[in-house]
Amino acid sequence: MASKKADNGEKAADGKDREPAAPAPDAADPAAISLWERLDRPAPAPRAALTPQKIAAAAVRIADADGIDAVTMRRLATELGVAPMAAYRYVSGKGDLLDLMTDAVYADLKLPDDLDNWREVMRANALRTREIVLSHPWLIQISSPQALRALTPNRMAAAERALSALDGLGLDIDAMMSVLGTVNSYVHGAVSAECAQYLLMKEQGWTSTDDLQLALAPQMRYLLSTGRYPTYRRYIHEATRKDDPQWRFETGLDSVLDGIAARLGI
Repeated sequence: MASKKADNGEKAADGKDREPAAPAPDAADPAAISLWERLDRPAPAPRAALTPQKIAAAAVRIADADGIDAVTMRRLATELGVAPMAAYRYVSGKGDLLDLMTDAVYADLKLPDDLDNWREVMRANALRTREIVLSHPWLIQISSPQALRALTPNRMAAAERALSALDGLGLDIDAMMSVLGTVNSYVHGAVSAECAQYLLMKEQGWTSTDDLQLALAPQMRYLLSTGRYPTYRRYIHEATRKDDPQWRFETGLDSVLDGIAARLGI
């Protein structure tokens, strides 16, 4: 007679039911396990010739030099000197790769240890974020859906640090997150405009803002000559900080922080 099997597994040699093996995550389902969980628990490998850090660093170098569109799995493999499929052990495709790149550059978002209050933390965080994005303008080129899905450890750490600075001031958690979102929105908008100008100048081969102004001069002259824009004309002729984006950024940032402080009484 054939031996009888238990519903939940086969009989062991001692006659006891053997515990069934736990089902493995469905590797074909990207929602089954996150990128960061996979990287925290990498499968054993005979040698660590390739690491997530090396992959991210190589991809960032490519994007910094040639733009985000130049970052492909094939170009990455060439840069790393590995087989085209090697990186797929860590990333499932371009989306994961962009997340790794974003996390890598945001690792540089370090703040001084001697910041005393929420405003100093928010201001330092905004200034450092601007520096990072201007150093890696492809961050702005990443589409909004990609930016939203990039919940990376280093970005989360930055958000946690900012929220912690607001904790204990009498604000509820919704107000705290609104403050963080408001400051982040200002930073994103202001730096996006700077990056757009930088990318335009690079695309056109212009080496200075003088080249940009010279190219726009015919349009500007005509528009101002119509007399319909007297205040803008005054800006063109009287402004002394047109070529000082750092001053403009900090002035706008301080205005946002002043408004938050006045509105919320903090």
